[in-house]
Amino acid sequence: MTSIIRALLVSAALSVGATSAYAAASNMPTQYQPDPALKTESVSQLRARVSQACSITQAKLQSSVSEASLSRSCDCYAGRTMRSLSADELQAYRDTGVFNETARAKALSALDSCKLPRPQI
Repeated sequence: MTSIIRALLVSAALSVGATSAYAAASNMPTQYQPDPALKTESVSQLRARVSQACSITQAKLQSSVSEASLSRSCDCYAGRTMRSLSADELQAYRDTGVFNETARAKALSALDSCKLPRPQI
């Protein structure tokens, strides 16, 4: 599961010019620095980041599919994921730039609900 979240966040970070890796807080690489903008972005801005990361990751995963064609499914995924996060999970994401274990489970459930394939671990 960590690989899924890592892939989504790496894509999001790269797409917005930040340098981040997608890993659980307990095993983040020492060079990892969450994007400082996470602290002040609105939930809708965070959702947009997650959607963009999803599009990039899913386009790579589904090699014959364009990022643009994934927009609707990834918006579904990002919306479901962000709506499902508790205040503590959202704060953990803001603090670390990654989903914690409980948020990660919710993100996987959102992938399934939105009929997106899970990246292989």
